Amino acid sequence: MAKTIVGAAGIETISGALKKPVRKNGHNHGNYLIATHRTAETTNPNCQRLYVHNADAFKRSTPVKASEIQQRQRFAAIAAAVAARKKDPAKMAADQAAYRAQKDTAGGKQSLRSYLWSLEMAAYDGQH
Repeated sequence: MAKTIVGAAGIETISGALKKPVRKNGHNHGNYLIATHRTAETTNPNCQRLYVHNADAFKRSTPVKASEIQQRQRFAAIAAAVAARKKDPAKMAADQAAYRAQKDTAGGKQSLRSYLWSLEMAAYDGQH
């Protein structure tokens, strides 16, 4: 939900969804209450904002396109392959060694997860 920072005087900042509508009996009850906290440098003292949206404000207005379905399927397949690869003890040592070797090079992936994602994306795209 929302991230809150509490200080000595009480709540200092809130960022995120404070309230979301509840779906009951086929329709929504309530609305969205969203707080944002700006952290960028500025001279404006107003850095906290609250927004209220209707329950259907984030409802999609167009049907899902075929290209979006393909992107979702690609993402799901790659995510499953990365999860399986992370759990495979036969590949773990080799993957960690290859990750460390490329980490400090120009354009190297800075986390093992992003490195595995790049490998699995290349493998998926090569097959499809």
